[in-house]
This record gives sequence, C-alpha cells and structure tokens, in this order.
Amino acid sequence: MTDTVHIHADWKSLNHVHEELCGDRVMIRRDDKSFVMVLADGLGSGVKANILSTLTSTIISEMVFSGMDLTEAVETITATLPVCQDREVAYSTFNIIQIFYDGRAAVVQYDSPNAVFIRGFSLYHPEEEHIEVSGKPLTIYHMNLQPDDYIIMFSDGILYAGTEMELNLGWGQKEVEEFLASEIRPGDSPGEVARILLANVNALYGGAPGDDSTVACVHAIPASETYVMIGPPKDKEADQEVVRKLLSATGKKICCGGTTASVVGRFIGREAVTDQDSMRPDVPPKAFMDGIDLVTEGLLTLQKVSRWLTKACDDRDFLEELRTSREQDGASCLIRELLEATSVTFLVGLSDNAENNSISSLKDKIALIRDISYCLQKVGVICRIECK
Repeated sequence: MTDTVHIHADWKSLNHVHEELCGDRVMIRRDDKSFVMVLADGLGSGVKANILSTLTSTIISEMVFSGMDLTEAVETITATLPVCQDREVAYSTFNIIQIFYDGRAAVVQYDSPNAVFIRGFSLYHPEEEHIEVSGKPLTIYHMNLQPDDYIIMFSDGILYAGTEMELNLGWGQKEVEEFLASEIRPGDSPGEVARILLANVNALYGGAPGDDSTVACVHAIPASETYVMIGPPKDKEADQEVVRKLLSATGKKICCGGTTASVVGRFIGREAVTDQDSMRPDVPPKAFMDGIDLVTEGLLTLQKVSRWLTKACDDRDFLEELRTSREQDGASCLIRELLEATSVTFLVGLSDNAENNSISSLKDKIALIRDISYCLQKVGVICRIECK
C-alpha cells in the first residue's frame, strides 16, 4: 500500500512532587512500515511505579512491534502483570497506539483515561470496539488517519490535577478534551501540545503535582521523502541519474559539498551563491541555488550535525532546541530539515575527488552518514543510504 502519512510523536511528564523518578513511561518503536507508542502508568509513584511502567511499556511495544495482534498482546501482558490485592487493580495500566503509514490506526485503552482525537482542530470521535480481557473492559478505537490529525494520550494524573487543593474547578475528561481542542494551533508539534496541557495541569496542582502526569501525542503529517546528495558518483556517467533522483524528491532537495553543488548546478543550469552571512567560526557558509532547498559545505558541516544528533538522542530537551532553533548556519539549517523530514534518503557518492581523495576518507564519510542515519532513526526519521 502507498504511504499517505508519517508520524511525529513526543511526550512530556511532570513527576509527583518530591519524586526523582516518574511512575509513567512512554515507549516508541517504529520502522518503515509502522509506528507503535505505549504509555504505561505504574501504580503509585517513585521507583516501584517506574519499574512497573517501564516493564509494561517495553514488553507491550516489543510484542506489538514484532507483529502480535493488539488483543493478544493485551491478554499476554494482563496475565503477566501482578494485581494489587488491597485495591484489586493492576500494578500498571496502559494505552497503545499502532499506526501503519497507509493511515490505518488503532488505539487501545486498558483502565486508562480516554485518548483525545483532534481532526480539523475539532474533537473527533472514531469508531469504538468494546471487549473484555482478563475480566477488564478494553476499548479499541479504529480510524484512518489523515494529515494533521492529532491523537493525545495521558495518564490519570492529568485528570486528578488540583483535586486535593480545591483548584480543580470541574477539571475532568470533558474539560481536558475541550482544552486541547481550543488550544491546538496549526503547526503545533506534539511536544508543544504536551507542554501546553502540562502547563495547565501544573497550575491546577499549584506547582506541586500530587500524581505523576504524562502526555503523549502523535501528529500525522503528509508522507514525503527528502533527498540529500553528498558527493558525486564514482562513475561520472551516473551524475545525471543521481541528480535526477535528487530532483524527484517529494520533500526537500539538499546538497552537501562544493563538488556536489557543482555537479547539480551543471545539470540544472544554476550556480551556487555563497551566503557569507551564514558563516560561523566552526561551520562554513551555506549557499543558495534555485531549485535546491539547501546547499551546505560537506565534511565539517556533517561532522557538526553528527555531534549534535548524537547528543540529541539522549537529551530530548536538546532535541527540541535543535528542532525550534532559528540559527541560519549550514549545520543548524541541515539538522532542522532532517528532523522535519518524514523520511530521508542519503545519496552518497563514491567518487575520488578533491574533497574525498583517499580510501580512508571515503570510509570515514560513509561511517559519518551511517552515524547520522542511526541517530535520525532513533528520533523517528526513516532513513535509507544509497551509495553510487
């Protein structure tokens, strides 16, 4: 089937006051066929809740991602989870989102608040299926995602906000839904949606959350493919073929390296014009070329991008900084384009040229692109590398 959507996803949490660890856990798995997100809420707070939610989200995401039916995965995990004898509830509850890139989507709720669906910046109510698993009611939503749809899941700490401090003022499921429908704006990232809701929740808690509160959001965007050409092909006769492939991109068209820009410019009849204002002490200037979305220097810029992405893989706040940065140097512009892409294909040339004049440097270049690709995939961008 043809891909129609890609998924941007993010989550944010507020820890229970005086707790270093959050009792909620979000796990994301994806490949070039599907996307899976699990939000698990461990009973209570602190270390024990964190362990239970981590275990639950990890097991479920792995089972669903490996192809197990959603209902079967729920039956398996509910048979595994311990039950609190005093309260007769599972030690962890959860929500699951599974999305295929042709738009088919399912959301599973197990003893958790209802997910919120936004379409056309209004509340949307998809088809519901109600079944029972291990004596517990299970709700499954089925829908065909469209570009700009949002799905928001959250732990029950969101609903309890302010109840102990008499600040709640009727804040419940309905109010959360209406708040999200009124606050989400065109172009809002999943991280921004989570931030907006948590800011309101934190205010209701008076800045001292009485429960772990987590928001996990997905945003469907149109599927498109960004091409990045890095170096000319080994066989000069393949230049035109690779340039044509670059120009066929449904997403952004990017050139890295002066020689690469010269090859592309020769075939499209354009010249790269250096943007001196974009020069930084550690990043060479980028350039402008009609028909190409971004032209950067090669090795130094890519090394900078690799370092930043490596850090961003383990630092979600830094990742958000990179996504929202307005810096105009070549590395900042390139990293924004890569992070905003739904999928990226690196067209890596194997030519021996002035920028790449030895076997060792060629290997280094390929290793660098693989590192960048690995980091991008960790943060949700589908990547391919084609060497020519």
